[in-house]
Amino acid sequence: MKFDPAQLSAVAAILRLGSFELAAAELGVTPSAISQRIKALEEKLGTNLIIRGTPCSGTPMGTRLAKHAEDISLLEAQLKRELSLESDGGVARIRIAINADSLATWIMSALASVDDLLFDVVIDDQDHSAEWLRNGSVSAAVTAGGNAISGCDRFELGSLPYVATASPRFISKWFPHGVTADALAVAPCLAFNAKDMLQHNWIEQETGVRLTPPTHFIPSTHGFVDAVRNGLGWALNPERLVRGPIRNNRLQRIGHTPEYQVPLDWQVSRIMGIALEPLTAAIRNAAAETLVP
Repeated sequence: MKFDPAQLSAVAAILRLGSFELAAAELGVTPSAISQRIKALEEKLGTNLIIRGTPCSGTPMGTRLAKHAEDISLLEAQLKRELSLESDGGVARIRIAINADSLATWIMSALASVDDLLFDVVIDDQDHSAEWLRNGSVSAAVTAGGNAISGCDRFELGSLPYVATASPRFISKWFPHGVTADALAVAPCLAFNAKDMLQHNWIEQETGVRLTPPTHFIPSTHGFVDAVRNGLGWALNPERLVRGPIRNNRLQRIGHTPEYQVPLDWQVSRIMGIALEPLTAAIRNAAAETLVP
């Protein structure tokens, strides 16, 4: 089966911009033309691709086709550079998965250093971002260290250090006799979302016991720091984000483990490897300057 590039571009534009009208404006056609392209492709495939709404979203197949269209755009841009052909002036887009703590602490400088590339960043825990690569939803991802994915090139980045912290007031209330298993079983902690096992893993390393403490879900790296400073709960935070609060005694370290190291990898689909070499180099350089070897 051959795909019509114009139809693929329509899917990608709708899902990126959220509406048929904005997609039509970007592609320089009428909304009716966009609708006709989508209808023809859906009839050809025998399934829906776009979930109409405000904004529009994609079915699993629609999302996969949109990524395919963007990958083709990036590969074509690379080929034009290699052959010294004139560019059409468009900027290629790449979809990648990155954990929130990396976005907040070290990787943004790497993304900013890569020219002629637009990023569609999916935020997920490093232990789960590999799944985005496996199912073809992204072309590259920061993943948990050592978790090699078939069909991808893996680059070790180093470890992001975390520190378990709580406010002095929280410690006085919940850990008056120390950070014990009994205290950790009832003291509220924070998690990014239901998939975030960082605090649970630290508890097991610290006490040798697997616990399920009461948990607040705060889907924000900087929100974590603010929540801990205000006594909402205890949590592991990237060490570089809590240096200041620890220094001025707004936060205190808890437990016996000085730092909890989370190893990270950068994995890239082999098909996109050459086209993404500048991005890979930038990320590896930024990691070498920031992460623990």
